[in-house]
Amino acid sequence: MSTTQPKRHVAIVGIGSYLPERILTNAELEKMVDTTNEWIVSRSGIRERRIAREDQATSDLAAEAAKRALTKANIKPEDVDLIIVATLSPDMPFPNTACFVQKLIGAKNATCIGLEAACSGFLFAVDAASQYLLTGRFKTALVIGAEKLSTVTDWQDRTTCVLFGDGAGAVVLQARDSGEGILSTVTGSDGTLNALLNIPGGGSRNPASLQTIEKRMHFMKMEGKEVFKHAVRAMGEAARRALEKAGLTIADVACVVPHQANMRIVEAIRDRLGVGPDKFFINLDKYGNMSAASIPVALDEAVQEGRIKKGDNIVLVAFGGGFTWGAMVVKM
Repeated sequence: MSTTQPKRHVAIVGIGSYLPERILTNAELEKMVDTTNEWIVSRSGIRERRIAREDQATSDLAAEAAKRALTKANIKPEDVDLIIVATLSPDMPFPNTACFVQKLIGAKNATCIGLEAACSGFLFAVDAASQYLLTGRFKTALVIGAEKLSTVTDWQDRTTCVLFGDGAGAVVLQARDSGEGILSTVTGSDGTLNALLNIPGGGSRNPASLQTIEKRMHFMKMEGKEVFKHAVRAMGEAARRALEKAGLTIADVACVVPHQANMRIVEAIRDRLGVGPDKFFINLDKYGNMSAASIPVALDEAVQEGRIKKGDNIVLVAFGGGFTWGAMVVKM
């Protein structure tokens, strides 16, 4: 007599985050550029952000978040088979930042991968790690979203420097024969729009030179209005499709954790999904846009604050440069 095998899902078995101690407030930014607290809050919802020390690199932030996630999962670093670090602010072009994290935490048996999908990077990395776990290639994966955006922020550009902050979040993943874990994932990209949000200097197209430095090409550039329009559409559609794939509706979801980019974007997505603010977890007022780190940091805080509990269905949704976007439905 044949029996139906339970469907395997990749579950989050540990979450951790790390935020630098230094807080940069809007009042301090008023002294740095031509802006005001009222202008920043009204257009973004951000009141302060964290800034890493000069002697801290992205891997240092990532390693601290990783250690906390591993502790919560009760897993030793040497038992980690795979490390994927999502970041747009790596320690250096190579080695990839995951290799630096491996050294810092002592995960000597891990395969290390760097992944860059801007603000969607964490979701893309979780999706990639899940495929390795579901095939049985690896048993335990550590996925980290980490950024030191203060190093690629143009502190002379008042339209962008008010938006970004530093931080890191991490999850430990394992495949389980149960109903808990990742229920569905939707991802997408549109490279035809890459000029709307990027760092143009420093790569093979515009190698570092006196000219690229003078033109401030090594800092983030963004066409805010166009990014807003595409972000709202892509994130709203991705969340809807992910719920449909999981066989759920927004009414079945306990909490939505969006990429913490801009309060106006979040409010527009809420309207598209037809839900109130109580269903969304928001911490961008404290940390600003941390790119690949924003979702895992918010996820960790939501769990710590009791907004997300075991058995809850949640939605993670992001949008980033590339353009890239994605949504994931997870049963905790």
